[in-house]
Amino acid sequence: MHFTEQELLAKIALFVWPFIRISSLFMAIPIFSARTTPVKFRLLISFLITWVVIPFIPPLPDVPLMSYAGVMVTIQQMAIGLASAFILQMVFAVLLVGGQSIAYSMGLGFASMVDPASGVQVPVVAQILVITGSLFFMSVNGHLLLIELLIESFKTLPIDVIGLTKADLWAIIIWSGQMFAGGVLLALPIMSVVLFVNVSFGVASKAAPQLQIFGVGFPITIMVGLVLIWILMPNVIEAFSIVLADGFQLIKQVLRV
Repeated sequence: MHFTEQELLAKIALFVWPFIRISSLFMAIPIFSARTTPVKFRLLISFLITWVVIPFIPPLPDVPLMSYAGVMVTIQQMAIGLASAFILQMVFAVLLVGGQSIAYSMGLGFASMVDPASGVQVPVVAQILVITGSLFFMSVNGHLLLIELLIESFKTLPIDVIGLTKADLWAIIIWSGQMFAGGVLLALPIMSVVLFVNVSFGVASKAAPQLQIFGVGFPITIMVGLVLIWILMPNVIEAFSIVLADGFQLIKQVLRV
C-alpha cells in the first residue's frame, strides 16, 4: 500500500491534533502537572486516550498539517487544552491564596515547605489545604469528568482553525480574578478571629504591661488558628466544592459542552 505525501500527512494529523489537545490538558492540569508525576506517564495517558477517541472524532478540516492554517489549528488545540487546565489551576489557587492568608495571620508565614507540584516555597497551612482539595477532587472523580468534557469538546468544538474566541479568553481572565478574591474570602473567618485575639492581647498588654502578655500571645494565636482550621475544615471543603462546580461550569461554557 502506497501513500502520497498529502495522504500520509492527513493520517498523521488525524492523531496529532487530538493528541495535542489532550496532552496540553494533562501537562497543565492540577495533580497530574506536579513535578512528582513523570512526563512519560502524562504522555502515555494522553496517547491512550487519543487512541481511544480517534474513531469518534468528526472529520478533520481539509487543511495540510505543514501549512500556516495547520499551525493555527495546532495552536487552537493547545489553547483549548491549556485553557481547561488553567481554569482548574485557578480553582486550586483559591486554596493556596486562602492558606497563605491564614498562615500569615497566624504568624506561621515562616513555616513553609517546597510544594511538590510547583517547586516553590508555600506555607504549610496552604499545603494542607491544597492536599485536602486534591483528595476531594479525586474522590468526586473530577479528573474523569474533565476528561469526559474534553472528549465531548471534539463534537461541540471540532478541530478547526477557529476555536476559542476572545470572549472565551476574556471570561477566563475575569473569572480568574474573582478566584483570588475568593481565596481571601475563604480565609476571612479564621483571619477575623485571629485578628480579634491579637487585638485582645494588645488591649490586655496596654492595661497590664507587667503581665508580658505577648510572651504567651504567639503560641496562643497559633493554637487558636489550628483549632479554627480543624473546626472549619468541612466548611472549607464545602466552599471549595462550590468553586470547583463553578470552574467546571466555565469549562463547559468555553468548550460549548
